[in-house]
Amino acid sequence: MGEALRLATRAYEAEEVPVGAIVVRAGRIIARAFNQVELLKDATAHAEMLAITQALEAVGDWRLNDCTLYVTKEPCPMCAGAAVHVRFGRVVFGVGDAKGGAAGGALNLLQFPGLNHHCDITRGVREEECRAMLLSFFSERRALNKTAKETQAAD
Repeated sequence: MGEALRLATRAYEAEEVPVGAIVVRAGRIIARAFNQVELLKDATAHAEMLAITQALEAVGDWRLNDCTLYVTKEPCPMCAGAAVHVRFGRVVFGVGDAKGGAAGGALNLLQFPGLNHHCDITRGVREEECRAMLLSFFSERRALNKTAKETQAAD
């Protein structure tokens, strides 16, 4: 999770929502990514999706059943769906997301009874660090937006 947090910091510095993800196979990191939605102007450029693409290339297969996804924030429905489709053995995340998380927060796609694959889930790894980074980012965003609105109103 330490590497995922470092990647989340890179996202933060790039003014992206600070989420980092890595894929581990046999104790080795085979993929690493951070959110790049704004940079790439691509709503699907979440850290998990980018890391999955790298991992698939590294493995040379569409299955990642012997791999673990580590991500600083609970995956959204899109990313959780991709995690199921590539058949991750396990998904580990830092901070949960009660409103948009799909690994037990708002819903649980990773262990949804009607799907053909279920991922083991480990929640809350370095949760406070992951939460603090997200809270700081969104606090800064709100302050910047407020200042911009006040400046606009004054003009």
